[in-house]
Amino acid sequence: MALVKKDERVFKSDSASKLFTFALVGNPNSGKTTLFNALTGLRQKIANYPGVTIEKKVGIFYTLYGEKCQLIDLPGTYSLLPNSPDEKITTEVLLGLREDTPKPDGIICIVDASNLERSLYLVSQILELDRPVVIVLNMIDELAAKGWEVDCRVLSQKFNCPVVPCQANKKNGIVQLKTVLSKEIARSKPFVLNYPDFIQEEITTLENQSEIQGIGPISKIMLLLLLLSPDPETTAKLFRMDFLIQPVKRAQEKIGKLKPNWRDAVVRERFLTLQHLVKGAVKKGVHLSRGLSDMIDRYVAHPFWGWLIFSMAMALMFLAVFGMGSYPKDLIDAGMRAISEKFQAVFPPGELRDLISQGIIGGAGNVVVFLPQILVLFFFIGLLEDTGYMARAAFLMDKLMNAVGLHGKSFLPLLSSHACAIPGILAARTIDNPKDRLLTILIAPFASCSARLPVYVLMCGVLFSQHSHPVLWSSFTIFFLYILGIGGAFFFAWIFKKTLFKGKQSFLLLELPPYRRPSIKSIGLQMYERALAFLKRAGTIIVSVSILLWFLTSHPKFPGESSSQALSHSFAGRIGHFLEPVIKPLGFNWKIGVGLLSAQAAREMFVSTMGVIYTGEETKENILPLAQAMRKDKWPDGKEVFSPLTCFSLMIYFAFSLQCLSTVAVVRRETGSWKWALFQFAYMTSFAYFCAFLFYQIGLLLGFS
Repeated sequence: MALVKKDERVFKSDSASKLFTFALVGNPNSGKTTLFNALTGLRQKIANYPGVTIEKKVGIFYTLYGEKCQLIDLPGTYSLLPNSPDEKITTEVLLGLREDTPKPDGIICIVDASNLERSLYLVSQILELDRPVVIVLNMIDELAAKGWEVDCRVLSQKFNCPVVPCQANKKNGIVQLKTVLSKEIARSKPFVLNYPDFIQEEITTLENQSEIQGIGPISKIMLLLLLLSPDPETTAKLFRMDFLIQPVKRAQEKIGKLKPNWRDAVVRERFLTLQHLVKGAVKKGVHLSRGLSDMIDRYVAHPFWGWLIFSMAMALMFLAVFGMGSYPKDLIDAGMRAISEKFQAVFPPGELRDLISQGIIGGAGNVVVFLPQILVLFFFIGLLEDTGYMARAAFLMDKLMNAVGLHGKSFLPLLSSHACAIPGILAARTIDNPKDRLLTILIAPFASCSARLPVYVLMCGVLFSQHSHPVLWSSFTIFFLYILGIGGAFFFAWIFKKTLFKGKQSFLLLELPPYRRPSIKSIGLQMYERALAFLKRAGTIIVSVSILLWFLTSHPKFPGESSSQALSHSFAGRIGHFLEPVIKPLGFNWKIGVGLLSAQAAREMFVSTMGVIYTGEETKENILPLAQAMRKDKWPDGKEVFSPLTCFSLMIYFAFSLQCLSTVAVVRRETGSWKWALFQFAYMTSFAYFCAFLFYQIGLLLGFS
């Protein structure tokens, strides 16, 4: 069948001025975002596990003739019948049901060539929408490695649309794809599967109902999806077909009495049809297994060796965070102090000098020094994601998560929360059950995010810099704190599942991707994006709050007082002294109290606040490293403020507390209620206080200081 007609354009918009819009859709982990980046030149996050794309992303690319086109990257899905919020976005965009997104003029279906028959299930549904479609066979190199071949010409004839082989991560096939998108392509011949007679009969009845209501022709695939839906009321509302709710319910009841497993029969029939279509287009080789991946999985997914490998990988990661990150951190720290000293030596005493040296350099500068260690952490996370190991870690964790009532898909939000709680909470959209999704949102911030890392590193510096093997002790301490965070998440998941969210246990169906060689370029780009985001945050929010803190810690001024006395009598000092009775049972003094208060905006503000406070006390001396200055601080009775007991109590408090206003706002948006956002803030803060109190008081009773 001819697919290209020079005299007919189908990829056209409704008006001459409107951009051509293509939707990019496929199964999870099929390489959608990799292809999106290759076409648009953008740098959206990619990883070798399913569920990375949870919302639509829009980019621009140009055809070979210079025509500007819009490309929408949609969340991965296995069917047009959505089960979760992210899949709902895909269906809405493809059906043109979203007011904020134009209906696509054409659809690019990307499929994993090494899992062709399964991937074509979604493609076959999209082809039935009677829209211009191009199929992209991605990962064609992995298919070739199995000794298999695909005849794209034959496949194109059978599916009535262009088929382009591609290796998106190497940008192989991109020119060929752009060539196809640049040509004037005829609308694909309607692709209609023969439904079973009992389905066809009910679809005809629904079509008649639509005509009675004066509704125009509705595609058969939409009526089929509506008929297959286990929740026809919700699906009918999604498709804007409320008038068919009762007819569909009657049809389902009628079919159910005749054929109890009719839904399975319909799905099976579609797969059999696809197998028949693919036959002749695919030449299978002799390799029946995934070879190296299967061999590695025997150990990585093993109940004993798997956990041992997981523990070693995590330990290695945290050793690297300190071992590799400490040297550039120390260099930046020394540079910041040198700049501050030089500034104080050159500029005359006054408000402006104090503002820059104490407020900006002392505040934001003390946060920036932790950038190397954060980047090392993201390098290792990127490495584990790119190789495909994270999916194995999810497999290992599944049994444990099931024991506490967590859905298997909760692993991805928990994993993402180790970078930042906000993408972790957004990743909960992949969970179809509303109760499981809400449960995951409520416990996700327990995962230790990168904003906690500067606090942990600072406290480890106070604790261990005078000890032998500081890197080793610091690594194990932070590893323990990360485990503690996950332990807190599991503990509350178990409690909530037994009380607030009782229900049936859901099970995880997880596709393990093949192991792939990590892309250093991709990981480097992700680190670059993280560094920019971190520096932007330091240059905006942290600088702003640091300046405010500097004002609060340096005003009002009382002539003749020492810097310590002036700090104690400042606005911040008064606030801290007001808070001190509440936090003293945890081992915290008023300065820590001010730090905890500022950390409500963002956790790393605690470090910035300590920088402002302790820099403000040293204006007449050489500026010390922050950890060293904190270590010298004493209670009025001469005891160390930052004793080992206080340092651990403080880290426990940070491990469990929710100190991020952005997270509270996102929880409000995702749950649609301030009730859950405030509940989460209250229970996490209370639990953090209780654990720190218990730890400190028991420590005192045991004779520790």
